[in-house]
Amino acid sequence: MTAVTWSGPDTTHPARTASRRSMDAVSRGAKEEWLALFAEDGVVEDPVGVSMFDPTGDGHHGHEGISKFWDMTIANVERFHFDIRDSFAAGNEVANVGTITTILPGGSRVDTEGVFVYRVDDAGLIVSMRAFWETERAMATLRQV
Repeated sequence: MTAVTWSGPDTTHPARTASRRSMDAVSRGAKEEWLALFAEDGVVEDPVGVSMFDPTGDGHHGHEGISKFWDMTIANVERFHFDIRDSFAAGNEVANVGTITTILPGGSRVDTEGVFVYRVDDAGLIVSMRAFWETERAMATLRQV
């Protein structure tokens, strides 16, 4: 299984390019490369709002906060597969629609359906990554592989 399956448009757009680079870095476990995609004051909201990863719902701010988010979430996943079925670019943002499959230690699998929105600055750095997904729906897919 490839790490990213892309069925959305292949037209060049700065936010779409940044989102694809982000997924690629995550799938390879390339933390420093992933952090370098973000502006210094970038924000990650994954998922948007109050969650087990973000008790205040304010998001993870700056490289330090985003790095802690990686350590708390991404670093604990053995393997990622991104299946992006569609992608809508407008202005300096892109909304990707798809499923992120995570394989967790011990062989558990979770499929997270969602809409993943990236906003970039004029330099193409990510200033905001907002993931719209529902914990209960994702956890309902939990199974052993």
